[in-house]
Amino acid sequence: MQERRLSAVAPRSRPVASRAGVRCASRRQVPLPGCWPGEGRRRYTGPGAGARGARRCWVAEACGSGPPARKGAATFQEVADSPPHKVAEILDGELVLSPRPAARHALSAFGLGGMLFGHFQAGGGGRGPSTPEWWILAEPELHLAKDVVVPDLAGWRRERMPQLADVAAFTVVPDWVCEVVSPATVRHDRSRKLRIYARESVAHAWLVDPLARTLEVYRLERGRWVVVDAYGGDECVRAEPFASVELPLGRLWLPSPSPSPEPRPAPRRTRRKRGPA
Repeated sequence: MQERRLSAVAPRSRPVASRAGVRCASRRQVPLPGCWPGEGRRRYTGPGAGARGARRCWVAEACGSGPPARKGAATFQEVADSPPHKVAEILDGELVLSPRPAARHALSAFGLGGMLFGHFQAGGGGRGPSTPEWWILAEPELHLAKDVVVPDLAGWRRERMPQLADVAAFTVVPDWVCEVVSPATVRHDRSRKLRIYARESVAHAWLVDPLARTLEVYRLERGRWVVVDAYGGDECVRAEPFASVELPLGRLWLPSPSPSPEPRPAPRRTRRKRGPA
């Protein structure tokens, strides 16, 4: 399966340059995964950058290389004191409160978690490996450095975490995370949270979009997210790190409402002609 690496380069109208270790091309600028336009790239300032006639290029930077400026100094106590009907997180030092998932969002998270739980955590039961390989949890609270992150799903390989501690929050970095994006959380899911996961060396990340009905699969390589593949609709997929099992994506989406029957036209009333008096 061919992998696609996301990079940020100068627009076609700009000249580009190359140096050892930096690959530049005259292609259109595209955003890095987990970055909004303007993030994840810097202007090349290496040797010869200021020389006359020197060409210029944009060098892609890992989104996990450093957090943006902090907007506040949120504390763990603020998370504990947050309203119970909100999902409380600390992202780059800022307290972020998100609404609880709607039905469409919850269906995708529950459906995917159930399929993975049955295959990789419940000990097989004729469907998966005889020995459980993963711990799969829904909405675990992760304390990663000074950040508090709550992914929709997270998984730990049992070879790294043999026992599941009965705690409210985890400090062990998961091997896989999944974010179910929604209009209310998409900016944090695709930008700040992916950047935090990259910084903490989470090996795999999935982004599920119930509205677009898509699954995006990412792998971390050298601190940068690499797009492994993207799927959509009712495909049956094998996606790492769970490629040993085929997952039917159609079970993750809210069924489309049945079209209402078209109203029948009212019968036309005809006027009777009167005969001669």
